[in-house]
Amino acid sequence: MSIYPLARNILFKLEPEQAHNLAFSAARIAQSTRIPLAVLRPIFRSHSQCLESNVFGLHFKTPIGLAAGFDKNAEIVPLMEALGFGFVEVGSVTNLPSKGNPQPRMFRLPDDEALINRMGLNNHGPDTLLENLRRHESSVPLGINIAKSHHPDIMEDKATEDMLSCYAQVVGAADYTVLNVSCPNTKDGKTFEEPESLGALLKAVVRKKNELDTRTPLLVKFSSDLSLGALEQAIAVCEEQGVDGYVMVNTSTSRANLQTSVGRLEEIGAGGLSGKPLQTKSLEKVKKAYSILKGSKPIIGLGGVDSPEFAYLLIKSGASLVQMYSGLVYKGPGLVKEINSGLIKLLQRDGLSSVNEAVGVET
Repeated sequence: MSIYPLARNILFKLEPEQAHNLAFSAARIAQSTRIPLAVLRPIFRSHSQCLESNVFGLHFKTPIGLAAGFDKNAEIVPLMEALGFGFVEVGSVTNLPSKGNPQPRMFRLPDDEALINRMGLNNHGPDTLLENLRRHESSVPLGINIAKSHHPDIMEDKATEDMLSCYAQVVGAADYTVLNVSCPNTKDGKTFEEPESLGALLKAVVRKKNELDTRTPLLVKFSSDLSLGALEQAIAVCEEQGVDGYVMVNTSTSRANLQTSVGRLEEIGAGGLSGKPLQTKSLEKVKKAYSILKGSKPIIGLGGVDSPEFAYLLIKSGASLVQMYSGLVYKGPGLVKEINSGLIKLLQRDGLSSVNEAVGVET
């Protein structure tokens, strides 16, 4: 029987960011020696050849990964690997370190199994992230998520230069990189998802990629709130620049169809919604992207992953890999093994010998 429901009752009495920091402190202690990790691996791992795949030229023992935003500074990568994740994406990291927005800035919506955050890209910057990665090498594929620095005056050409500088610093430490183009953090509130600015950013990054002579895959992460038409236009821009893959989807500003009261939502205010309410949008965007690309580029799907069934549905909709974050808050670290074990059974049920065979079967 899982002890997480008891632990969650205790953690949920704390403010969300306090609970997150407490969990991080415990994680750092757990990985300070090899013994706890050696104990955790056989408990949490669920291994089968049918879960293995090669994506972006990288080998994944399982398609289930940790989404960006959980381990911003790459502090607990070894522990996440021990908990059964097949890959870990760290960040978002920004060219300039940031303390982020004032607290409180993270909120739970228990009735919806969701979170709202306006963290403000709090992170210690590239130097700290790289030092942490040197100290704790990853035994699973590692993605580094890059965003524009949290400063309203960094706009237009300066914004491109800002992300380009961060990319150049961290790409050598990554197995794949992700450009998070949906965070505004500017006076005008614009994001890089607009075709003109997206094209300029990608052209600069691809040029730098070629200058550095790196084959590290370059992915782009889009918002859950893009219309399907805007998504198609954005993907066309990415394909022109030779992007290697996509991450679908980032958080949402919408508050539609939530169980949480309007009064509570107004009290919380602005922020990105994540968790179970994103399931419809994540499926929609993954299916649309897969239909546009016709399977030519890998997609990482996320948004409301909380069960083997939904992870499998994302895969059948076109996702080669799947990530989670909010599900860990509500269901605990045992969810990783639950999903991996469940995927094995679902593949066997459908007579499929590998997760690769399931990708896109419902599109």
